[in-house]
Amino acid sequence: MLPERTDVLVVGAGPTGLAVAATLAGHGVTATVVDRLASPPVTSRAAVVHAGTLEVLDRIGVAAPLADRGLPSSRFTVRDRDRVLLTVPFDRLPSRYPYALLVSQAETEAVLADRLTALGGRVLRPYELTGLDLDGAGATATFAGGRTVRARWVVGADGMRSPVRELAGIDFGGPADPGESFLLADVRVDSALPRDQVNLFLARQGPLVWAPLPDGTVRLVAEVPDAPREPQARHFQELLDERGPVQRPDRVTEVRWSSRFRIHHRIAGSYRSGPVLLAGDAAHVHSPAGGQGMNLGLRDAVALGDTLAAVLAGGPDTLLDGYAAARRPLAEEVLGFAAGLTRLTAVPPVARPLRDLLLRTASGLHPVRQRLAVRLAGFEPAGR
Repeated sequence: MLPERTDVLVVGAGPTGLAVAATLAGHGVTATVVDRLASPPVTSRAAVVHAGTLEVLDRIGVAAPLADRGLPSSRFTVRDRDRVLLTVPFDRLPSRYPYALLVSQAETEAVLADRLTALGGRVLRPYELTGLDLDGAGATATFAGGRTVRARWVVGADGMRSPVRELAGIDFGGPADPGESFLLADVRVDSALPRDQVNLFLARQGPLVWAPLPDGTVRLVAEVPDAPREPQARHFQELLDERGPVQRPDRVTEVRWSSRFRIHHRIAGSYRSGPVLLAGDAAHVHSPAGGQGMNLGLRDAVALGDTLAAVLAGGPDTLLDGYAAARRPLAEEVLGFAAGLTRLTAVPPVARPLRDLLLRTASGLHPVRQRLAVRLAGFEPAGR
């Protein structure tokens, strides 16, 4: 049941919201976490947690149990059909987690929820935010049915279409277009590709991500001109036929789950508006290339939880301005990096041989491979 008052109201119980609440709980602060869904989703888009994110999650007691549920990936490979253009190894990362952890977002959320419960917190469902009145002392949140909660701070961790962001009047910059269209699925596939690496296929038609998961399925994510409303096995077989291996082609044997989505490249005008703070997809969205979105959101969450705890312990409110000022440039960098990976696919045919040559040359240079590995892994400057 909703309380009448709370220090921190977290709207959204996805990875970002759960991580904010678990971080606060570790500091002895009990946040009120609400979500509009009656139960947690069992399917999800994100399928990788990078080493830099695992290092951050280790501070809140989540990395080890999450690693137990995932599949370590030793490298990231960029391909043009059968040709390997670039290999980025993770085994020399400066981390206790020298790999990319392949794990369903549903598992990530379950581990975060378990940690929050162990620290005395819980998620209240289903509560849909319908109103938000801000003033100098906090905010009054109104939910469907008329219930209200008075909060000193409100965290918007409620996704790309964030009601918190919209009700707070925070701009979400970006072009007014329908966005990039993507298909995704967890499939069973007969394949000769190694099961210890993520593959990014660059094709004239668009990029295709091939990522193995711990249960033996493979996550496929592909940009397409117009995703069908109900994707079928044949759609993913066609994607593999036109973009995947040729000499030993993949064959889809089962689709466990499929969906479609659109992505806009956008960043919130500000991460703070008075008592409202944004994190995760509510603050930034971009291409899924490189698996950066959820990872950045999780790192946002721990940084925000630490900062809110410091403010509630007597620190100045301006610490939260520091959070907003530090995190937004990181989102701009990630957006540019993900867009750059996507642009590798859009190279015109006449320039593709040069692109391929440059990638193969980079793959042969250890310093370049190491810089790319560190960049993909999501290590951030100290203090961010």
